[in-house]
Formats: sequence, C-alpha cells, structure tokens
Amino acid sequence: MFRKARASGAGVVVFDLEDAVRPSMKEEARETLARHRAPHGEGPATAIRVNGLKTGWCEGDIELVRALRPDFVMLPKAEGPHDVARIAERLDSGSSAPGILAVATETSASVLSLAASDWRHPRLKGLLWGAEDLAADLGATGNRSPDGSYSGPFRLARDLCLMAARKAGVLAIDAVHTAFRDLDDLRREAEQARRDGFDAKAAIHPAQVEVINAVFRPDAQELRWAEAVLASLAASGDGVAVVDGAMVDAPHASRARRILGVL
Repeated sequence: MFRKARASGAGVVVFDLEDAVRPSMKEEARETLARHRAPHGEGPATAIRVNGLKTGWCEGDIELVRALRPDFVMLPKAEGPHDVARIAERLDSGSSAPGILAVATETSASVLSLAASDWRHPRLKGLLWGAEDLAADLGATGNRSPDGSYSGPFRLARDLCLMAARKAGVLAIDAVHTAFRDLDDLRREAEQARRDGFDAKAAIHPAQVEVINAVFRPDAQELRWAEAVLASLAASGDGVAVVDGAMVDAPHASRARRILGVL
C-alpha cells in the first residue's frame, strides 16, 4: 500500500496514524512507518497524519515526525488556530520543520472557529475540510441530500474552510470522496471544488488521483488566458486591461498567478 500510494501521482502522500489505525495498533503503525522510511527528498511530498492533540497518542506520533522529517504534518480535530500553534510548538523549529495541514471541520467548534478566528500561522500551509467526523459530532444520520449533494451543515463547513484558507493565505483542500469506485461523481465534485476556488482535493484511494489531477491541472486555454492577463496588465500601466474582449484588473491578476503557480 505504501508503494502504491507513492506511485499514484499524488502531489502529497499522507501516511495516516489516526483514523486508519485501531487503538491497539498505534505503536505497531509507527514502527511500520519507520521501517518504510524513504530517502528524504525523493518521490512525492509526504505528510504524516498524527492523532489529535487531545489523545494520548499524539506525543508519540510527534517523536516519529521528528525522526522521519516529512514535508508536512496533518493535524486532525483542529478546533482553532490555538491548536495549530500548539503542534507547531511541539515540532522542531527552523527551516527544516514540516509545514502543517490542519483538518478544520471535524467538530462543531472547529467550524465556528473558521468564521470567528484568523487561522494564519507561519507554519500553516493548508486547511482541509471533511464531513465524516463532523456528522458524528453533530449526531447527523448522514451528510448528503437525496440528490447526492452535501446537506446544509456540511456545505457551510466546506464554504467556511475555503474562506478561512483564503484569509490565512494557505491552500484550500476539498474533502475526500468516500465512494472511491464512482469516478464520475468524483469528477463532478472535483470540478465544483475547483470552480469554487479550492486548490486541491484529497483522495482516499490511488484510483482517484488521476481524475483529481486532471481536473485541477490548468489546460492550455487557461494557461494562455493567465499569461495574457498578466502581460496585458503589465503593459497597461494603470491596472486595467482588455483580454478576449473582457475587462481584467487586480482580481483577475490574482487568479492568473494562481493558475500559473506564482503564489
């Protein structure tokens, strides 16, 4: 499974020590991951999903993070920027310390914090939303409407995660699509996420990666538009230009830079 994940084409491979591991297997999971240790800097970027700060397993996970030096730590059950700061304090400081990807909608407190707090932190690199744990926290019997779309509380969590990520200046990462064999629905959901402004989408199975990459990868027309916007605005000198018969200005420049990866 480790080898398949690393060969999947994903931008970041997440090794999960949390929900994917039974409580009785936590130590064995750490030992297995330590044995799998790949040469640092080779292959895709890596993240280790530690157990939540309120559990008794987090400190042991952080020790493993210090030893393996992944690119990112994924923090589940993050209920606010204070949790981001807490795990940052527990990790080594300096330029080699991993960035933090926070799962920011797994409790009602998390969702409310997205609207009420500024999540910016020097080590925070992305906010990810998810609907499964939130459903359990709310006591919901499901998270989707009969037509397959997310129902109200979960759409709210999704939207707030996107907006909080933009405010914090970090990646906005859409939730996993748990029906991993339904690639058509995955594509529709990924396309909606990209239209709305998400930068990426999490995958729960390697078979999903190709579809997600295809959706989020700018096509030739988008690249041409982005290049034309930046070139036209640079030439205009007054912050306004015309591209393809439409007015463009600062918001279009921001979108163009994002398309071209000039963040």
